[in-house]
Amino acid sequence: MRRRQFLHVLGGVAAWPLAARAQQQAMPVIGFMSGRSPEDSAYLVAAFRGGLGEAGFVVGQNVTIEYRWGLGRYDRMPALAAELVDRHVAVLVGVGGDVSAGAAKQATSTIPIVFGLGGDPVKAGLVESLNRPGGNATGFTLLTNELEAKRIGMLHDLVPGAAVIGALLNPNFPPAVSQLQQLEAASRAVNQKISVLKASNDTELDAAFASLVEQKVGALLVTADPYFDTRRDRFIAFAQQNRLPTMYQFRDYAVAGGLISYGPNITDMYRQAGVYTGQILKGAKPADLPVLQPTKFEFVINLKTAKALGLVIPAGLISYADEVIE
Repeated sequence: MRRRQFLHVLGGVAAWPLAARAQQQAMPVIGFMSGRSPEDSAYLVAAFRGGLGEAGFVVGQNVTIEYRWGLGRYDRMPALAAELVDRHVAVLVGVGGDVSAGAAKQATSTIPIVFGLGGDPVKAGLVESLNRPGGNATGFTLLTNELEAKRIGMLHDLVPGAAVIGALLNPNFPPAVSQLQQLEAASRAVNQKISVLKASNDTELDAAFASLVEQKVGALLVTADPYFDTRRDRFIAFAQQNRLPTMYQFRDYAVAGGLISYGPNITDMYRQAGVYTGQILKGAKPADLPVLQPTKFEFVINLKTAKALGLVIPAGLISYADEVIE
């Protein structure tokens, strides 16, 4: 090979990685932050990526995602949001609880935001209205924080003879004040005594479990909270070990062996968040995308778990269920 040909080929080889890097840099980067953990959110990330696919974006081909996880520690969320803003992501996704959504909004007023939370985004200051969000943020609300009264009522119907129903609450979760008010009002309405225990870390959770056993509560409500979601397996194991009928917020608890759950279809909401993110990458403005709300709440009963607990589910509750796991 002549020297001039050799240098031409060598130059082309050297340029390949440069071209590859330039192509990667040209890809939009999505910053995805959650107050939950990657282990309990794998199916939600898959749903989000599925929604991106519907909008024409495939991770690794024409878009990349950088993940940040709060692991149930809400004090970490502002720093995680700041990291992604400094990374100059094209869209900032703040899901996995109200704290994550709020941290995203506090971190930037210019980068488009797709949020996911369990409460009212208007009251949280994320948007001006549900139909016309305004500003740089839109997303979805699961409204699951607003369902504690419904859950305590259903749990009372399940175990009407329970002298005391326990309720676990995370005091570091901003909606906890409203959740407690719901629980107290609902329990008074059905003349049900409740014992509210608080936990925001594993040490406090261990103490709460011990107190529940000591008090011999007849049933347990695990309130809506992302930290509790990261400890799903611990809750289910505790309930099974102590033969304790327990109510949860999402279907995945019942699928994993929990007794009953009542809440929105979180998987579909993450899919739709992926679609919104893709639309924004194509040029849509968050201000023009209405905040998504659940249209249906799922009541799921695991009859296999009920049998293991020696519990007979009232026929009325079974007929009311959207899904029965046998």
